[in-house]
This record gives sequence, C-alpha cells and structure tokens, in this order.
Amino acid sequence: MFRNLLRSLARSAAARSTLLVLGLLLVALPFIGCGAEHSEEGAGWHCPMHPTYTSDKPGDCPICGMKLVPIPEAESAAPKAEAGSGERRVLFYRSPMDPSVTSPVPAKDTMGMEYVPVYADEVSRPASAVPGLATVAVNASGIQLAGVRTAVAAREHLASSTRTVGLVLPDERLVRHVHTKIAGWVEKLHVNFTGQLVRRGQPVLAIYSPELLASQEEYLRARQSVARFASSTIPEVREGGEELAASSRRRLELFDVPQSFLETIDRTGKAQRTVTLVAPASGFVSTKEVLEGMEVQPGMELFTLTDLSHVWVEAEFYENEARLLRVGQRADVHLPYEAGHVMPAEVTFIYPTLSAESRTLKVRLELGNLDGHLKPGMFVDVTADLEAADGIAVPEDAVIDTGLRQVVFVELEPGTFEPRDVQVGLRGAGRVVILSGVGEGERVATRANFLLDSESKLRAALQAAQAPASSAGATAPKPPANSDQQH
Repeated sequence: MFRNLLRSLARSAAARSTLLVLGLLLVALPFIGCGAEHSEEGAGWHCPMHPTYTSDKPGDCPICGMKLVPIPEAESAAPKAEAGSGERRVLFYRSPMDPSVTSPVPAKDTMGMEYVPVYADEVSRPASAVPGLATVAVNASGIQLAGVRTAVAAREHLASSTRTVGLVLPDERLVRHVHTKIAGWVEKLHVNFTGQLVRRGQPVLAIYSPELLASQEEYLRARQSVARFASSTIPEVREGGEELAASSRRRLELFDVPQSFLETIDRTGKAQRTVTLVAPASGFVSTKEVLEGMEVQPGMELFTLTDLSHVWVEAEFYENEARLLRVGQRADVHLPYEAGHVMPAEVTFIYPTLSAESRTLKVRLELGNLDGHLKPGMFVDVTADLEAADGIAVPEDAVIDTGLRQVVFVELEPGTFEPRDVQVGLRGAGRVVILSGVGEGERVATRANFLLDSESKLRAALQAAQAPASSAGATAPKPPANSDQQH
C-alpha cells in the first residue's frame, strides 16, 4: 500500500512539472515571435550613394565600395509601402560591375555578386543635356556620408594673377669687357681678385709696352718739329709740322691711354715707361684673366666688369598665360628668404619663341638693385596681374575638367543634381567665371562632385540599358542554381 502511494505521488509531480514547462513556453512564445519579427524588419543595409542596393548584413557596396549603412525605419518602411502599392516597379536587374549585363530576374554574376534591381523611377528621369551623364538623386544620408557640399553661383569681380619663379641675371647692357690694344707686359696689377668692386676711372693695371714707348717718342719729336717750323715763312711747312704732331697724338689716343697720361707727356716732355689703364665703368670683377708679370697682346680680355645696380629677372609663364602678358606690365618680385620684401619690376621684353620642353614663355623684367639684395643666379618669386573680369563665378572645385569639356553639377532641388556643360573664363583666387551653363543664384556641387560624376555616368548607362532585350553586348546570366541565389 505504501508503495502504491509513492507511485501515485511521483506521477502527480511529473504531471505538474510538465504543465509548468508548457505554461512557461506559452507565456514566452509571443515575446519570441515579436523579437524575431522586429529583427527581420530592422535588419536592412543599403549604400548611401546607391540606395537601391540593399543587403541583409553589413558590408561594402559592390558598385562604389562605400560602407553599407543601416536603413532608417522611415526609409525601410517606404519601399515596402511603395512595393505594396505598385508605385515602385522593378524593370530589370543589372550586374553591379557591368551595367550592360542585365537579367529579367534576380541573379548573380560569375564572381557571386548579386544583381542590382533597376526601378522604373530611376530610368524615367529626364535625360541630361550632357552626353554620357544623367541627373543624380541622392538621399540625405548619402549626401552627409559622401560629404557633398554646394555653393551659390554669384556675380563677382575677379582679378587674375599668376605666380612663377624667376632667375636673377646681370643686365647685359651694363657688362663691360676690359681689353688692351697694345702688346706688352703687366708690371703692376691693381685688381687682385674676382668679385672686387671697381669704380669708374680707378687704376686696374700698369703695362710696359715698347710699341707705346716708341709712339710717345714719335709724338714728342713731332711737337719739336712744330716749334721748329713755327717761324717758317712757308705755310705748307708750318701746317705739315702741326698735322704730324696731331697725327702722333691721335695715335696715342687710339691706344685708349688715359687723358692724364697725355697731359703728363705734354707737361714733362718725356716719354713714360709704363702706362696705367683705368676702369671704363663701375662694377664687380666677374672674370679676371690677367696676372702680374704676364705678357698681354692686343685684343686680349683682361677683366669683365658687371654693374649690378640694375638687374634683369627672367621668368617663365605657361603658354595659356602668354596672351595676357605685355611689355610695360607691372610685376612684383619677392625674395624667398625675406618675407614681406616686395620690389616692383616692369616687363621690358617678351621672348619670341616658346620652350618646346616646358611649354613656357620666357619674359624679362627689369628693376633697380641699388641695395644689392639681388645677386645673379638667385631664384625669386614673381607675381604678375594678368587680367580682370566681371561675371558669374563659382569655386574652382565645382568644375570637373575631363580634357574635352567642363562639367558642373547644379542642384535642382535638395538631393537632385543635374550635370551641365559649361564654358569657363577667368580664374583667380580659387574662383572661376562661368561664361555659360549656370545662372546667377543657382547652387552647384563643390565637394564630392567626382562621386556625383561617377553616379551620373552609371545612371546614364542604366537609361541606355532600359530595355534589357536590346542590350546587344549583354550576356544572359545563367539561371540561379537554387532559391538561395535569388533576392
């Protein structure tokens, strides 16, 4: 009897445990179902630049490589509502790597990438006037993540200036070569080293020349003849002596002897053993070819004197700036090692040929250098004002130059950008004048416009592939092997 009682108690305890477990499952089942439903609804990811590409897990966009972002509840609910109402209709599916490869049903390419759906509203937008580009629509999150910025096209006054590098050169008109016109030997050298500053009229060297000594004695004898024939009653004899003396003096002058040397001969009546040559101009000794005791010959170069009180600066400008340069134009020369030191210069010569290697035009500027700051061979910065113009201007970053045309993206409405072919004019201070294509007050994209350009080209390709059957180069994808490959 006691054994039967224990058996009945065990059966009743097991029953109670079973009932308790079933009750807990029934209570937890609604919460489990709600959690699963919430997870399914909230698990959505899309590309900020290509919102039509979605995924059930985070990753990278196969089109542009940007990180996928969670779809907000408001945006994730909208496609479902549109799909249920039939407003957003899928036309076909395309390969994310090659828009010309399309499929009427969901599929994957040879690399396992899922085809992207193409909706009717994406290809039904008005065609762009720029060939190969289409209007782009980007949602608010895409604009924020891509960093798209806009600016207003406004009428401004622009002054264009350019900056280049110049090379300081000596003024060739102020370079003097010192030669000798007589043969002899250097007995005394007054200029001892290269770079020495020499003043005009300063002695540079003393030469002993037998030829010059003979010419002096000839001149002295001619002077004696003039005194001897002065009392002659024959005019021809008297005039002949005077002409001989003048001819002998003229010969000495042609040897480029100083005037003081001739005055000494006239005063003393004696020939001088050496003659001291003086500097014909002031300047620095840039080359020195003579040493003391050296024999010199007529025509031999002894020194080169360079006057640096006035110098040249040769600067090179690009060929597109050549038409804006003119003789007499003002420019500023800046010393790279001394900030704030600006020296005014003037364009005095524009070279007639263009450098084939650098495609630049050489221009000569002239300026004073009395303080000696500019040294030949020194590099300086040159700034020149080219031209000024009034017009509708936008930031230079807004213009995409493809080499064949210039394009800007105009914001028609928030998030919608239309590509436009424009003609640009004057550039300056980070701005550019738009001659045609953009109106005053319109907003243009200034940042991330290259992303807009890529998306615009992709949209244009999608519009061209609107009819999948007409894609001659499209390769029909293989049907999915199983249901897991379809969306």
